[in-house]
Amino acid sequence: MTIRFTLNGEKLEVQTDAESRLVDILRKSFGLLGTKTGCCIGNCGQCSVIFNGDVVKSCLIPAFKISGSEIGTIEGFSQSDEYQDIVLGFAETEIENCGLCNTGKILTVEALLRSNKRPSKDEILPAFNGIACRCTEPEELVLGIQAAAEHRRRRIHGR
Repeated sequence: MTIRFTLNGEKLEVQTDAESRLVDILRKSFGLLGTKTGCCIGNCGQCSVIFNGDVVKSCLIPAFKISGSEIGTIEGFSQSDEYQDIVLGFAETEIENCGLCNTGKILTVEALLRSNKRPSKDEILPAFNGIACRCTEPEELVLGIQAAAEHRRRRIHGR
């Protein structure tokens, strides 16, 4: 089947089986390896993407559901100022990333900061329930996200 969709701002089409998963299409058809194949049941977050504005697990999205959708990957997002805010916040608080959970963590931070400019600890931690991260302690994650939010506010408002 032919599926047309927007990927990282570019209108594309792909030939695939209806049962193929989005994670496999991104990796095999487009070489986007930042979307990793982890648990394949939606528990780890390694395959996270932005799907029509929401962070989702791409291992749970069958090909037939992506027709007409807008998909953003970590590769596309990494070209944005918003990504730099997150990277700066993480670096400032010395968060080290193992590489497996980066995509899920960073895209989840972006979704959180889009809806909440000053998230509290009580708002941050529940947002990461679907991300299996063993490389960052929860308290460090909270500090990193709050630092990223501050970088974003300063970039946007000059304060």
